[in-house]
Amino acid sequence: MTPLDELAEACGLARSWRDVEGRVHRVGDDVLAAILAALGHETGSEAQIARARVQLAARKAALPRLLVADVGEAITLPFVPARAEITGADGITRPLPLAGRQMTVRAAPGHYDLALDHQALRLAVAPPACPLPDVPDRRPWGVAVQIPALRGARAASHGTLGELAEAAAILGKAGADALAINPLHALFPGHGRAYSPYSPSSRLFLNTAMADPTLAGLPPLPAEAEVAADGELIDWEATLPRRLAALRAMFRRLDPAMRAALMPRGDTMLARHALFDALDSHFRPSGAHGWRDWPRAYHDPESPAAARFAAEHAEDIAFHTFLQGLARHSLAAAHASARAAGMAVGLIGDLAVGVDPAGSDAWSLRHAMLKGLTIGAPPDPLGPLGQNWSITSFSPEGLIETGYAPFLAMLRAGFAAGGGLRIDHAFGLARLWVIPEGGSSAEGAYLAYPFADLLRLVTLEAHLAGALVIAEDLGTAPEGFTAAVSARQMLGMQVLWFSRAADHGFIGAQDYPARAAAMSGTHDTPTIAGWWRGRDLDWAARLGRLPEGMSRAEAEAIRDWDRGLLWSTLSGTHPRPAPEAPEAVVDAAIAHIGQTPSALALVTLEDLLAEEEQPNLPGTVDEHPNWRRRHPAPLARLVERPEVARRLATLRAARRARGAEEGAG
Repeated sequence: MTPLDELAEACGLARSWRDVEGRVHRVGDDVLAAILAALGHETGSEAQIARARVQLAARKAALPRLLVADVGEAITLPFVPARAEITGADGITRPLPLAGRQMTVRAAPGHYDLALDHQALRLAVAPPACPLPDVPDRRPWGVAVQIPALRGARAASHGTLGELAEAAAILGKAGADALAINPLHALFPGHGRAYSPYSPSSRLFLNTAMADPTLAGLPPLPAEAEVAADGELIDWEATLPRRLAALRAMFRRLDPAMRAALMPRGDTMLARHALFDALDSHFRPSGAHGWRDWPRAYHDPESPAAARFAAEHAEDIAFHTFLQGLARHSLAAAHASARAAGMAVGLIGDLAVGVDPAGSDAWSLRHAMLKGLTIGAPPDPLGPLGQNWSITSFSPEGLIETGYAPFLAMLRAGFAAGGGLRIDHAFGLARLWVIPEGGSSAEGAYLAYPFADLLRLVTLEAHLAGALVIAEDLGTAPEGFTAAVSARQMLGMQVLWFSRAADHGFIGAQDYPARAAAMSGTHDTPTIAGWWRGRDLDWAARLGRLPEGMSRAEAEAIRDWDRGLLWSTLSGTHPRPAPEAPEAVVDAAIAHIGQTPSALALVTLEDLLAEEEQPNLPGTVDEHPNWRRRHPAPLARLVERPEVARRLATLRAARRARGAEEGAG
């Protein structure tokens, strides 16, 4: 092993990796050196490498700011203390048993102040597992929705949390237990171009374009704030600036009492985020995209220039703080609507895997973030070009050095949705594919994260929130990941399209795992009707995305074989519907998902409506109308359609039957 290899190993960088077909690939020295440089380690000489290793070893040997443990676990400390005491939120101080360097964590799940002799730190104690839905008479089910696609009673340019509250009431009445929603992370304010919910400015705060003033007792926005309310596609570039201007005008007119009621107080990070949004709004008209394009004096949130701006633009910062308060009220009202309608779970939020490097989190939390690195996926036979998502995330060292504070704040923001949280690309709890900024996806390597600690913290925060966790686990899992996540009672994702047997046929409903969310699809997969018709193949042919050397006709022949495999699983010997008649397939696939023993069944709203177009086409930006589609009518009218009512009834009956069967067993 070379000195470079030893330093990479100490940093958690993998020299080699295994692709989906089991082939081993080796990362080049130049790539390792570039990533190590971005992590703050010089590798130009053996002396520099040796110095970096000594610094790393010292950091790992030191007592961390936060110890993370399971209930009843014995922790090995870096020294032999004479005294260990914890103080909980109740203010009571209790001793913990010590045996040399071993400290036994006899405490209920929660967060504690810990005193080891005269050293003060924090202790997080995790329960064994995350909560699961407790629905005695059925297996729970829900609908996955893209909030902007919803239409409600009022004409609007895009769906908001107001439309979500309406949808929750409607689908709760139809028997649904949950509504899984797209990420609500903060985007750049009033900016109509960077609107992907998976490339946010911040995962600590909310997308204020989703706020609905009426949910907080305010009047609706004026009609001129809406653009093309009846269009099939959302015109983000036109509507978001108008909406921001209308909200600003509303804020100016607010009486002091209402302003105070909606203004969050005492949140230092929110104050910094509001400052970011004010600065972004100030510099964006000159062509700046995020903090890296601002004058250098503003690159540090604690700089004199930033402080002067905050003092001179106090009203603007108050406005952006108010918007966060409005969004929080709106989200709480939407979840309350779901629970009032009888939903056992309520809203299931979505946690994106990273953030825009030019956004609020990267500016505010730079001490805890990767610098000069973006994240993605390596090239492999299923994706020969790999993926560079052009987003960044926390650094492993930064998380440990900050006592995981930003990670915990992010989780709490995600669990604020109510009943649960889906963790996008949950493999990132164990490792991320990191790429030097500006490089291709092939010029990367896997960087390890403190998986055991992160898993415990997710479990603890889920316990404190009383919420379930769905861990998105599609793809090649890191070694030990699946067993560890399952042991924590996090639900994997069992998506129809990827639920295949060794002979490539689709597995039967009875073969779906119990500790999973059975799903008809995701925002990134074809809809059932679109897959049956071959709409995804049409897009692939149009955009030149078919496998190299394959014609549209050849792709259709493969799809026709797959249609036979799917139909034989869904409906046995019944005659197979033609490609242009997908309705019966949609019905059968929804029944199939409902009949699984999985802890939760989720059907996309696009599938309930038998729509052919999917919300997002991975690997595209402008070529496909990602995140812009709207449903054809208000949801209240759509659920009255006989075929939609039938599908909802099918789901309801299938989940009750599954619950009764398991209860009898």
